[in-house]
Amino acid sequence: MIQLIRGFKDILPGEVELWQKIEQEARSLFENFGFREIRIPIMEKTELFKRSIGEDTDIVEKEMYTFADRGGDMVTLRPEATASIVRAYIQHKLYAPDPVQRLFMIGPMFRRERPQKGRYRQFYQIDAEIFGVASPLADAQLIFMLVTLLGRLQAKNVEAHVNSLGCPACRPGFRDALQGMLAHVSDKLCEDCRRRRDRNPLRVLDCKVPGCREALTGAPSIIDYLCGDCRRDFDELQAALTALGVSYIVDKRLVRGLDYYTRATFEIQTGELGAQSAVAGGGRYDRLVKELGGPDLPATGFAIGFDRLAEIVGLQAGDYQPRPDVFIAALGSRSRPLAFEWCCRLGREGVRVEMEFGEKSLKSLMKSADRLKADHVLMIGDQELEKQAAVLRNMQTKEQTAVPFDRVVDTLKTASRRPS
Repeated sequence: MIQLIRGFKDILPGEVELWQKIEQEARSLFENFGFREIRIPIMEKTELFKRSIGEDTDIVEKEMYTFADRGGDMVTLRPEATASIVRAYIQHKLYAPDPVQRLFMIGPMFRRERPQKGRYRQFYQIDAEIFGVASPLADAQLIFMLVTLLGRLQAKNVEAHVNSLGCPACRPGFRDALQGMLAHVSDKLCEDCRRRRDRNPLRVLDCKVPGCREALTGAPSIIDYLCGDCRRDFDELQAALTALGVSYIVDKRLVRGLDYYTRATFEIQTGELGAQSAVAGGGRYDRLVKELGGPDLPATGFAIGFDRLAEIVGLQAGDYQPRPDVFIAALGSRSRPLAFEWCCRLGREGVRVEMEFGEKSLKSLMKSADRLKADHVLMIGDQELEKQAAVLRNMQTKEQTAVPFDRVVDTLKTASRRPS
């Protein structure tokens, strides 16, 4: 038997309904805040991710699914969505009518990581981006949206973490201080961190290796090196979150794992998933649009790990599993053609309907209706054919009524939970 590739998963009926509920809540919330959906390809030129994410990151160095296509071009299955959305924003000149664009997408990403709780090699993200707004209020709005969504989904044990990564004006001083500190603990760092110490020392702060995290206990904080503009923005972000009633933690170690972030960065962390605590994260990337060939416009955004989120929400998948408005119990071969016709017509009219196509007893058919939790059962057999009237049973009240054949569709449209 052929089985799943390690690190991939099937999302089966019984679970997918919960995913659909999460998507519905996210779409509704995002649209209320003026976001529009964008759909991007799962494959891009490898150069896009190298230039945006950074060649010194774990994603580019170790995790991307990259290969040469038949024409010899290097292509990559998207490991994240922001770079692709920025590429689309530039390529299709979405900034031309108005540089301020609010976009969101939902879909799969791919990274060859070590599979563990809440982390897969094909994983799903809910992504939102704001282009053309430099104000830290945009960052505050994104964090507020995240907290609101997680609240609606009854997510458990979550808290917001925020930090500032500064800008090109204030980051050099912090870089020098960090490199000086790293030089004294180099022997305690992992091989990757020793290599990145000089090329990209901020990446060292993002290392999850326990020995490295312990060695960095006394690392300097970039907040202490912020320039005046970055300090004002970070203060305004915190003031806005406080005014909105959003509780948060200033996390001086928070740097995220991508090179394009500047100034505000944030995560929503949970204690429900072990070491992989981040369920959502993002931040400002004001230089990325220009660096990828577009105009010099600011941007900010976030991504939610859908797989992780589904594991910590307080909602129960069973509460969202669809049940039929009506189950048609056809008794005998003579009644089955008419029952089948009603089944198809009712489905077309917006009534959720189920029926068995094989020969079964009434007792067996009623068990099927109970298992499916149908609201009504429509029974038709030889006696009903003679009377030209089916029997409709309300499964809650147990009341039964006769319904003339020519009124079956209209009656069930009215009786169903979702009349068309």
